Amino acid sequence: MKETEKHNERIVKMTFASVYPLYITKIQRKGRTIDELNQVIEWLTGFNQQKIQELIEDKVYFETFFERAKLNPNAELIKGTICGYKIEEIKNPLTKKVRYLDKLIDELANGKKMEKILRQSKFPTV
Repeated sequence: MKETEKHNERIVKMTFASVYPLYITKIQRKGRTIDELNQVIEWLTGFNQQKIQELIEDKVYFETFFERAKLNPNAELIKGTICGYKIEEIKNPLTKKVRYLDKLIDELANGKKMEKILRQSKFPTV
């Protein structure tokens, strides 16, 4: 799918609090835990469980969510298609970050091993 302005505007108007319960439902249906979900979110954003809860209670929009985040430097390793959009081709920075998160949640729900989701190598670089 081609990225559109309408698609980007829709993402700007979404709150993290409105999507987080959907993430929980998705991963729990597949036998994954909220702790694993929060681990994935923390890896991408730097937000621990307490901060995630604060952001939910504050009903922050995704724009504010990612403005406050310290995006993992390995986030650029997140590639592939999510919701019909090829992540590498997304131009809008906010949309790309939201799709990074969506892709990680999909990988978690699909049973991918945590070290693969978190883009960790078995062999440390020297």
